[in-house]
Amino acid sequence: FLLKKILTVLVLPPVGPLHLSALGLAVLNRRRRLALGLAWAGILSLLLLATPMVADGLNRLLGEDRVVDLPAARTATAIVVLAGGKLEAAELGGEGLGAYSMQRVHYSASLARQLGLPVLVSGGSVWGGTPEAQLMREALERDYRVKVRWTESASRDTRENARFTAEILERAGIERVVLVTNTFHMRRARREFVAAGITTIPAPVGVSSGAPARGPIEQLPNMGALRASNIALHELAGNLVLWFRE
Repeated sequence: FLLKKILTVLVLPPVGPLHLSALGLAVLNRRRRLALGLAWAGILSLLLLATPMVADGLNRLLGEDRVVDLPAARTATAIVVLAGGKLEAAELGGEGLGAYSMQRVHYSASLARQLGLPVLVSGGSVWGGTPEAQLMREALERDYRVKVRWTESASRDTRENARFTAEILERAGIERVVLVTNTFHMRRARREFVAAGITTIPAPVGVSSGAPARGPIEQLPNMGALRASNIALHELAGNLVLWFRE
């Protein structure tokens, strides 16, 4: 698990392209043409990955950008909400939900009211501290007045989300759920849940609204686009690993 986390950081942007440039500089005195090619490849790939156009294109490859099918969702018997990270927040007592987790909590509360289904939250603590599922449960019950029936707080990644959640659902006799996570994460999450024996109806968060195209200034490289590219490449790599595993 730790090795997977380290490799992810070393390969994905921004560190991956920087490694490419550093490799070029390391062989500059021996293979000048190769060295300059590697250095420029690292710089240009980092710039391209930081542009909204490239980030949007990578995210479109994930193919899960559609709103929930409510009639299909009404055939499920539970809502499963996957954690999406936490952050340090002294103003909240030490820890709080990250942006992706908060988006999922907010949307799942709306779905729970519409569908009248029990809720399961899933997510442990990768590096210690309060499990993310506990923080989500507290937010749902305190801020949204939505009761959480099950809390899965041992998982550290998507595969464990699915496996540990399936164990809880099987004991409750549940085989079909509405799955809440972000659009970029949905495909991999659904495949993991299928492997664990759970049928899912996707309820993605962050679906594109078909807003007007960005202007020239908004297409310039920026940190938001670089983060979106990082996430998209992480998910594409995860789906590739699943394809080989299957």
